[in-house]
Amino acid sequence: MSSSLPEQTKTPAPAGVFTLVITGAPYSSQAPQTALHFARAALAANKRIDRIFLYGDGVHLASSLCVPPSDELNLSEAWAAFLNENNIPGVACIASALRRGLVNGPEKQRYELPASNLRPPFEIAGLGEWVDSAASESRVLYFHQGG
Repeated sequence: MSSSLPEQTKTPAPAGVFTLVITGAPYSSQAPQTALHFARAALAANKRIDRIFLYGDGVHLASSLCVPPSDELNLSEAWAAFLNENNIPGVACIASALRRGLVNGPEKQRYELPASNLRPPFEIAGLGEWVDSAASESRVLYFHQGG
C-alpha cells in the first residue's frame, strides 16, 4: 500500500529577506549588538531586512532615555540611525513596551502620562506586525538574551 505525501502549498522563504526579532535588552544582553552586526552584514551582502521587531526586554532598545557611558556604543542611537539610513521599519510590541514604561505620543495621551520616550523611527504596534512578518516571504531570525 503506497501513500503519497501532499504537495507543499507554501514555498520556503527566500534566503535573502529577513525579519529580525530582538528580545534581549541592550547592555544586559548581546542580542541587540549581534542583531545589528548581522543586519549590517546582510545588507552588505545584498540581502534585505523586512523589519525589526522588538519584543520583551528588547523594547528597551527603542527608548530615547538610554544613556550609556561615553566609551560605550549607544545601541538605541545606532539602531535608529541604521533604520533611518536603510528605510527599515522598527516596531516595538505595544504590550511589552507599556509594561516596561516605553510610550509614544498616543499612548502618553491615552494613559495621561507626563511624557513619551519612544525614539524615532521606532513605532509601537501589536503582535499583528510580527505575525505579518512571520506569514510573509521573509525568514524570521530571533536574537534572544543568553542564559
